[in-house]
Amino acid sequence: MRPTPIKKELIDGAIRDFGIRDFAKATIREVKSIAAYAEKESGEEFVKMEMGIPGLPASDIGVKAQIKALEDGIAHSYPDIQGLPELKEQASRFVKAFIGIDIKAEGCIPVCGSMQGTFASFLTCSQADPEKDTVLFIDPGFPVQKMQLQVLGLRYETFDVYDFRGGKLGPKIESYLEKGNICAIVYSNPNNPSWVCLNEDELCAIGELATRYGAIVMEDLAYFAMDFRKELSVPYAPPYQPTVARYTDNYILLISGSKAFSYAGERIGVACISDALFRRHYPALADRYEGLPFGLVYSTRMLYALSSGTSHSAQYALAAILKAAADGTYDFRREVGVYGVRAHRLKEIFLRHGFYVVYDKDLDEPIADGFYFTIGYPGMSSGRLAHELMYYGVSAICLVTTGSHQEGLRVCTSFIRDHQYALLEERMKLFEENHPV
Repeated sequence: MRPTPIKKELIDGAIRDFGIRDFAKATIREVKSIAAYAEKESGEEFVKMEMGIPGLPASDIGVKAQIKALEDGIAHSYPDIQGLPELKEQASRFVKAFIGIDIKAEGCIPVCGSMQGTFASFLTCSQADPEKDTVLFIDPGFPVQKMQLQVLGLRYETFDVYDFRGGKLGPKIESYLEKGNICAIVYSNPNNPSWVCLNEDELCAIGELATRYGAIVMEDLAYFAMDFRKELSVPYAPPYQPTVARYTDNYILLISGSKAFSYAGERIGVACISDALFRRHYPALADRYEGLPFGLVYSTRMLYALSSGTSHSAQYALAAILKAAADGTYDFRREVGVYGVRAHRLKEIFLRHGFYVVYDKDLDEPIADGFYFTIGYPGMSSGRLAHELMYYGVSAICLVTTGSHQEGLRVCTSFIRDHQYALLEERMKLFEENHPV
């Protein structure tokens, strides 16, 4: 064994001091902290791929609009709990332009990032029908959403989509829905962390089942239009962002400003509730909330109780961004396309040195290059691989923390810098020498 760039004693000691018994279950922030500590103590640069934080400058259109709103004095005013009218209108336009569906402005509600959007959605969906108290996750997925359910004291079911693509997906979902206790179905598309992209047939199956069994689909579009295999950047022209909204009225679309527009720091997004669901009356909600329909319970009760609205100036920022995108004057896809370029180069390095892509196909098509991808190494469990890579100054999280049943790691491309490709190449060459297959 040739010496590793980071001394094993340093990494092992840090993991022990953090009280981590099983590195496969280490959280994103634990991995990040250990990498930062080891980098400082060793003086060796880490290739950090554990955090899903935007690695690009925030949209200049949003920044200018937010600054102007602040200079105009908007900070002194509480925002309307329903949201800034201009943002609601522009969100409705954006959905029509890039998804190809109609949602009235009243159903487009600003939230403090999709995180708050999902939290409020879980609250509302779980109270709509006393018989339905369980959320179904199509995994892998964002670990914090399950933490939200833990905080709320709600139940959930989950399955790994790896073995249930195409025609197998519908029957698998129905096996849970037929129990009668599922209030909501949750997935991200493109998927965090696998970058799997559900196709129209799969989304049709989900939508038809949601209608049949009265479940509400929470479609997390955090990585909006970032399937770089398709030209999704032309407003009001197909192809559009795939969505379950074409196949059911039971949906909430969660559109985040964080990744597509690199506006993560201002915690801004929109929850877009279908027109039918927004106005639907559920007896349980009506009894509890003075006869209000679903959409008004969501905004005037759940969001009001959580935060009394969303940052006023940030709403002006997102309104300007969405308007420019729908007008065709701002090609947000061109800016975030760098993530796909990075993923392609990183995959080449890993594959050259014995690694493999875990979630490698969308049915018969190779997985897209994007914000995330997944890697494994022959004969190594997730925990061992993540631990070993730390000795080589490479940090990533294990798939098990995302609800995946596969052995491997999630790689995030957001913080990769140009000089790090050569660094990673050198270190993975050494890794392969020390771990021959």
